[in-house]
Amino acid sequence: MPTATSLQTLTAKDLASDQEVRWCPGCGDYSILAQMKKAMAPLGIAREKMVFISGIGCSSRFPYYMNTYGFHTIHGRAPTFATGLKASRPDLSVWVITGDGDGLPIGGHHLIHAIRRNIDLKIVLFNNEIYGLTKGQYSPTSRIGTRTKSSPLGSIDNPLHPLSLAIGAEATFVARTVDTDIHHLTAVLQRAAAHKGSAFIEVYQNCKIFNDGVFDYATDKGTKADNTLYLEHGKPLIFGKDRNKGIRLHGLDPEVVQVGNGITVDDLLIHDERAEEPSLAYLLSRMVYPRFPECIGIFRAVERPTYDDLVNKQIEDVIKAKGKGKLEDLFASDDTWVVQ
Repeated sequence: MPTATSLQTLTAKDLASDQEVRWCPGCGDYSILAQMKKAMAPLGIAREKMVFISGIGCSSRFPYYMNTYGFHTIHGRAPTFATGLKASRPDLSVWVITGDGDGLPIGGHHLIHAIRRNIDLKIVLFNNEIYGLTKGQYSPTSRIGTRTKSSPLGSIDNPLHPLSLAIGAEATFVARTVDTDIHHLTAVLQRAAAHKGSAFIEVYQNCKIFNDGVFDYATDKGTKADNTLYLEHGKPLIFGKDRNKGIRLHGLDPEVVQVGNGITVDDLLIHDERAEEPSLAYLLSRMVYPRFPECIGIFRAVERPTYDDLVNKQIEDVIKAKGKGKLEDLFASDDTWVVQ
């Protein structure tokens, strides 16, 4: 149980538990854990007001390593536990830690509905495109042709795009970041913490043992500038080592263009993370390497009433109108019947 701490002296070290961190050497989870502690420490939230809830998988060890409250729950159901907690304790900062093998297959239904309700949860999905804890089977995000123990001839499943799913479910905050880009990762987590509503963050996370290097195109210093596009609100979609390539719309389709020879920066698509209509954010989430650079950053950040605020407002209104009520009266009410 975390003890009360002075908000003025809270540091990343204060958020580290006394448990031995047990992930494989070189796992990207270490970076996410480290940046989470750095991101949360200066936010002025007491440890006893933070809760991390996970399901099953490598990522789901996370609550043990944070010196906060936490729940290690059941496969895919972390959003359900988190919804109940946030609705009953809206004063808490509630985080869901999940992975592509936890939150998207068995947990997909729960994830979608937590997002569409816009409950004030921060959902961090570690995506390594593999089942790591169960030793290397292909996951819902594995690319076509991925050879694993459960797909020795190569996966024939069409991969799921987590951000497209989240945007389709009307998440009010959607972002992607990378485990090795520690400054960007920290900044995205802090933006998510400050957001009021459902925040969904996909983290590209390397599995050193079973899927090593799957994101090299987005992390290698020599190639990532040409293979990724960092989103900035109000700025044109421009990328490349020489900052001379960009994205423009051709009808409803995005296309990669070279700036110059009649094409200027003014021809490029401008990123608007605050657009109420999510269509362009969805379009960006569908841009996949190698045909396109993959977008990193905040895809969407809009405001909408939250589920937890609305449900608690309903409860307050009923109490004002009818009084607080007693459980005994509910049990003895006339909404009963007898089975003969």
